[in-house]
Amino acid sequence: MRTTLTIDDDVATLLEKEIRRTGQPLKQTVNQLLRSGLQQAAAPVKPRPFRVKPKKVGLPPEWTSGSVAELIEMLEGPSHR
Repeated sequence: MRTTLTIDDDVATLLEKEIRRTGQPLKQTVNQLLRSGLQQAAAPVKPRPFRVKPKKVGLPPEWTSGSVAELIEMLEGPSHR
């Protein structure tokens, strides 16, 4: 298949570097990179599931009244409002 393709400047720079690195001709380099990119796009990597690791914190031992307002004041200070 013969086609005309306009390549962005940044992509052209990367392509030229790859051609110099491998020593392959432009056509072969473009085809190889397109094949590789298309194969990766067809089989995307599954992200690892996000897991929350809970930590047991507990309540302060000084809190004995059962008052939530007192607990908040103990944890956040008297100027919590």
